[in-house]
Amino acid sequence: MINIDDIIYAPASGSGGAISIIRLSGNGCVELAGSLLQLRRGRLEDAPGYSLHFANVPGIDDVLVSVFRAPKSYTGEDMVEISCHASPFVQSELMRLLSEAGARLAEPGEFTRRAFLSGKMDLAQAEAVADIISSSSSAQHRVAFNQLKGGFSNELSEIRVSLLELTALMELELDFSEEDVEFADRGKLRTLLDGAVAKCKRLADSFRIGNALRNGVPVAIVGAPNSGKSTLLNALLNDDRAIVSDIPGTTRDTVEETCIVGGILFRFIDTAGIRSATDEIERLGIERTMKKASEADIILGLIDASNIHDQGSFEASARSIYSLVDTGHQKLILLLNKSDIWMVNKNVKLLNNFVLPADIQSNGVTLLEISAKTGFGLEKLRESLVSASGIASEVGTLVTNARHAQALSDTAAALEKVRSGMNSGLPSDLLSEDLRTALFHLGSITGQITTDEVLGEIFSKFCIGK
Repeated sequence: MINIDDIIYAPASGSGGAISIIRLSGNGCVELAGSLLQLRRGRLEDAPGYSLHFANVPGIDDVLVSVFRAPKSYTGEDMVEISCHASPFVQSELMRLLSEAGARLAEPGEFTRRAFLSGKMDLAQAEAVADIISSSSSAQHRVAFNQLKGGFSNELSEIRVSLLELTALMELELDFSEEDVEFADRGKLRTLLDGAVAKCKRLADSFRIGNALRNGVPVAIVGAPNSGKSTLLNALLNDDRAIVSDIPGTTRDTVEETCIVGGILFRFIDTAGIRSATDEIERLGIERTMKKASEADIILGLIDASNIHDQGSFEASARSIYSLVDTGHQKLILLLNKSDIWMVNKNVKLLNNFVLPADIQSNGVTLLEISAKTGFGLEKLRESLVSASGIASEVGTLVTNARHAQALSDTAAALEKVRSGMNSGLPSDLLSEDLRTALFHLGSITGQITTDEVLGEIFSKFCIGK
């Protein structure tokens, strides 16, 4: 059991730099740090908040000490940050002295947990801290920063206000139930309910894009053997990640790598060539291709342009790939690869010779001419990937956390029961019960309703020092 009254410390900077920071928090931490340091002037325990001091740790190092006073600090408590030289020995000696003086090493995420407990941020904002630290693309950072600044919390607050208004009206009716009085205008209640349900569902549905943004938009590269899938993967990554060979069927298993394109993290999956398997290993590889294709948000379908000579052969290849696509939730980008073979004749432009069938074209399929070998058309492909992800054009709040998405779905389900009950003429006391359930699920996101077990699970995923 974590004691929130302890003075805690932890290294708060990454490895590899010239300076390290050791952070302390808790009532009495300024005095504890001051007992270990020699300032040139005055005493650390007399220092005001937001002040910086040069000090010496006898026999160990010269340091800079930052003082933050409650409640105007990250944790809402008194805090101290000691900047020392990034020597493993210096750090370990400083932490040894802090431990001997009565402080303890912080648990993962304990500084942010204290910030939440002291009301400096809600739970959704606290979880965004970890997302910012782990963000590797501008899109990931943008969404996490918006959540940290309260964008997501503000939307939840609007829903909560509507539900509290509903609950208050219902509770008022219960107080006068014997007089058979309806204080709540049922038309207004339905309007409030419809708005709250729509917002919850919109936010919950955004998790599909938000999850892809957080973990990388999955892109499956599919096509016949020797159509250039591995060459394309290497070209997109600018690295020889996959084995390239003229022998058909070289790729027997899936190869996955991530790459940032247009500020968005994509997870590219090179797959085994689709054909009638010649052996058991290839059959298993093709099965994995089908599975990965079904899980992808975007499918890059490669057609070997060197083997396409007329509209009929092109259409057959296009339909073979199109049959793998679930157009309800997947985007297909068809690629006429190896266009460099045709470029010996400058009068030939592949896209002028071949036309997508109308039924395929009507489903928003993009057709591009590329050469994975020479790099021709890859910039246009990158632009199409960003567009197909749907992330760059997303301007509203995105839910990137599975816990939040589930809570929003549970909230919407409870509100649906309220709406159904209202239409069926159920009494206010039964409707109020479902409203309280909805408020419970909504409050679990921001931490208005939570348990130590839930907090422990959330903050255990943080790094020590944050």
